[in-house]
Amino acid sequence: MQAEIVVGLDIGTTKIAAIVGRRNEFGKIEVLGYGHTESIGVRRGVITNIENTVNSILTAVKDAQETSKVTIRTVNVGIAGQHIRSIQHRTSTIRENPDNVISQEDIDRFTSSIYNIAMNPGEKIIDVIPQEFFIDGDSGVRDPKGMLGHQIAGSFHIVTAQTSAAQNIMKCIEKAGLNLQQMILQPLASAEAVLGDDEKDAGVVLVDIGGGTTDVAIFLDGIIRHTAVIPFGGEIITEDIKTGCNIIKKHAEDLKVKFGSALATENRTEEVVAIPGLRGRAPKEITLKNLANIIQARMEEIIEAVYEEIKSTGLEKKLIAGIVLTGGGATLKHIEQLTQFKTGMETRIGYPNEHLASTSAEEMTKPMYATGIGLVLMGMQRSDNSGSENQPTTQPNPDVPAKKPKPKSGMTEWLTTFFKDGIS
Repeated sequence: MQAEIVVGLDIGTTKIAAIVGRRNEFGKIEVLGYGHTESIGVRRGVITNIENTVNSILTAVKDAQETSKVTIRTVNVGIAGQHIRSIQHRTSTIRENPDNVISQEDIDRFTSSIYNIAMNPGEKIIDVIPQEFFIDGDSGVRDPKGMLGHQIAGSFHIVTAQTSAAQNIMKCIEKAGLNLQQMILQPLASAEAVLGDDEKDAGVVLVDIGGGTTDVAIFLDGIIRHTAVIPFGGEIITEDIKTGCNIIKKHAEDLKVKFGSALATENRTEEVVAIPGLRGRAPKEITLKNLANIIQARMEEIIEAVYEEIKSTGLEKKLIAGIVLTGGGATLKHIEQLTQFKTGMETRIGYPNEHLASTSAEEMTKPMYATGIGLVLMGMQRSDNSGSENQPTTQPNPDVPAKKPKPKSGMTEWLTTFFKDGIS
């Protein structure tokens, strides 16, 4: 039986990436192909222009189809943005047939019922993650399947989003001729790609520094404890360089990527780089120390915001595995040292290579692709086993009408219903 082909679609502020993968015989993700393009129409993780975003999605998907030789019909897409909110919720239910053992269907039905709780106007639940269960008062049950019990209680981590933001993502997917398999919170996807189970047990903070946002996910005892989205990322650092050095945005981005450092003390005053002048003007000289001062000031602000999120949980002393940085911003020189200095927590860079097959392109091991790889991983884990709609083909044809998927529960069901009702 051929392994299911899963597609992760990372709609970011600076890039849109489509990654096609399947699990090989060793349980690793084999990346069959990928495509990425500049993201036009997304600001701080939120879609601000439908048509531009659709065009970027089509470009990334077309490239992914050509490199993978797969016709892409369904995608797992990430969601982020300042509107994302996380809630801790506990509830219970009485079983109708307590003499029967608890089945996976019982657990799924109990979890799905959480989607029906009342939320603030304009806000909707996009994900419900079980943390632990309580069977007839006994706590700390991770998996109650096969147990007997009269009452099931559960603690859940609920992720909510603005209804309009989620619908705009759905609208872009529909207009691109694709079907939505799952909508997944981006920091959870990134965490799946770069964190080990031992780190999640010991206590760890995942910090994904993207272009428009910095996403945070905190784990302890193998359980997700907190998620947050900070509305600053690499793009605001580029804007600071543009303003501080009085240069155009393209040169500011190049400076950041090639010569940027998060620690000004690691650069000497005499180190200078020349930026070409516009239309015959003389080149502009910029010291790397001045560049690093600009970057460090903004990075300290972002790290302080992350640390405030950590302290708000009261868990900062229990997170033995410290902080794992990933995303495009994690490639900035000396960012590990600055983060460790500002928080006092051990820090490492997270690469999504642990889950990748050796045949995957080296490009995929970069932190900037952590979310995309995580979306593929979580798409496989959350599959309803109804069979993949993404199929190998010798002639990829993006114009083939997409086949409608079987109805799904939870978030995907309400999004699809809202869209069909004509809400835009």
